Amino acid sequence: MKMISRGSAVLLIALTLFSNSGSAKNLAHIEGAINQAQPQGTGRLNFWGFHVYDATLYRSAGRDSAEFALDIKYQKSFSGASIASRTADEMKNIGVSEAQSAIWGKELAAILPNVEPGQTLTGVYSPKQGTTLFYDGKKIAQIPGADFSKAFFGIWLDSKTSVPKLRAELLGNGCPPPLITGAC
Repeated sequence: MKMISRGSAVLLIALTLFSNSGSAKNLAHIEGAINQAQPQGTGRLNFWGFHVYDATLYRSAGRDSAEFALDIKYQKSFSGASIASRTADEMKNIGVSEAQSAIWGKELAAILPNVEPGQTLTGVYSPKQGTTLFYDGKKIAQIPGADFSKAFFGIWLDSKTSVPKLRAELLGNGCPPPLITGAC
């Protein structure tokens, strides 16, 4: 058995505490909304060979809870307007009317910031509050109601998603949250 020096042990402990406290800080906005938040699944979106983002679906330890969060860590730079436009297009793909998706797309364009690699956008759903959007852990918007929430999160979790591989990775061995209908 190899022994490590006391100095190395202290450094190892400090690095572990630092990395854990960084993770806890990054998830505080999720943990504040979801009781005992745990990742259900994690996936990566690649488009034409480019790594676009990594996504993680968080659920309560009690999987029957309606609250959930989707955390997206970007690997490419995007303008808030382009994210909003793509979001509206993806909403149409899962069945939202063109008129409604255009309205939500314009609203999102006014809310969403530009993102750089390493930055996160997080959506948290709660039946009482609707969707709360966060940018790097800071609240940027509250959008009430289930209709927007179902369309927004449906982009990734609905059975009609344009990214079925990512959906499967996010759901892991579980089912979609109650807000999202469709087979497991």
